[in-house]
Amino acid sequence: MQMTASGPLRRGPFRWLALGVLLLAAAGVFWWHGAGSGQAQPGGPGGPPGMGGQAVSVTTAVARTGVAPVTLSGIGTVTPLRTVTVKSRVDGELMEVRFTEGQLVKEGELLAQIDPRAFAAQLEQYQGQLAKDTALLENARADLSRYDNLAKKDMLAGQTKDTQGSLVRQYEAAIRTDKGLIDNAKLQLEYSRITAPITGRVGLRKVDAGNMVKASESTVICVITQVSPISVLFTLPEDQLPAVLVRHRAGESLSVSAYDRTMSKRLAQGKLTTADNQIDTATGTVKLRAVFDNADEALFPNQFVNAELLLEERKGVVLVPAAAVQRGSKGARVYVVDAEGVAKSKPVTVGMAVGEDVVADAGLAAGEVVVVEGADRLRDGAKVAVRNSGPGIAGKP
Repeated sequence: MQMTASGPLRRGPFRWLALGVLLLAAAGVFWWHGAGSGQAQPGGPGGPPGMGGQAVSVTTAVARTGVAPVTLSGIGTVTPLRTVTVKSRVDGELMEVRFTEGQLVKEGELLAQIDPRAFAAQLEQYQGQLAKDTALLENARADLSRYDNLAKKDMLAGQTKDTQGSLVRQYEAAIRTDKGLIDNAKLQLEYSRITAPITGRVGLRKVDAGNMVKASESTVICVITQVSPISVLFTLPEDQLPAVLVRHRAGESLSVSAYDRTMSKRLAQGKLTTADNQIDTATGTVKLRAVFDNADEALFPNQFVNAELLLEERKGVVLVPAAAVQRGSKGARVYVVDAEGVAKSKPVTVGMAVGEDVVADAGLAAGEVVVVEGADRLRDGAKVAVRNSGPGIAGKP
């Protein structure tokens, strides 16, 4: 029997096809058995986390009763209570500048000295004129006394006596004029000593010693700004004003805190003193002034700050960490862990924020344990394993 060369070649493709079918069948059987053995029944070790299977690791915190401060915030500017521009009140040469730039000076402290010699000479001149007129007055009064005695004895005409009396009154008026000139000269001499009218910090020097200064010119010696105490002018919306005025007019001392631009650091704490007498119609806001002691000079004049007015403190509210609240289409909810370690979802009504916490107005009681971290992997009724919990809010004692 003769075999052709084409026989084995025809049988080859069918052999490879059969081998491929066998491999596919084996893979299907392996996948079926593997999937069946890996599928866990509810409550088995391979079930969904927390649902009768593995416990979900979470961080919890205990809702507690606390105090919620009700605050009103506004943008403010540090404004000095007094700012004085120091100028010369007399004409003369500026002989000496006694202050340094940025120095804290006290009221009445000598700042600069203007040449006093011209005023001292004028004072001496007026004092000499006063002495002269005083002597003339004494002589005129003596003559008037003699004329009066002679007139009583009909030894002198009454007109001569009246003339002498008029001369006495002229000298008395001259003495009053001399005293006025002396007082004015003393005042000019005092003005030659430029002193600080208020206690505050001196700014940059505007004029140097050796220059001529005049009272009629706008030459500024320096500017003094009161830095302690100091005030902050801030604004609030007009609809918040009635609540503030009710407490302020009742005599309550409302606390105001000044924060930096980022609201991360409190710079100072003071008290509300007054509100403006009208509302700005362009912005719908009203200005308020708070006064700060500023002993450490943490507030600088014209500095931008954020002002926070403490209106009231709500006591006995339930506080929970803000991270524990999950918000969705059905509102705010939290996961509460019971004594058996089972998490249950509860709807809550969330109020104002207090730092990193929020006020639970309804739906949650103090003492309940809420899930802070890991809630995204929970389902209602899931088992949890607490990895880091504390007795307070967000791990705080």
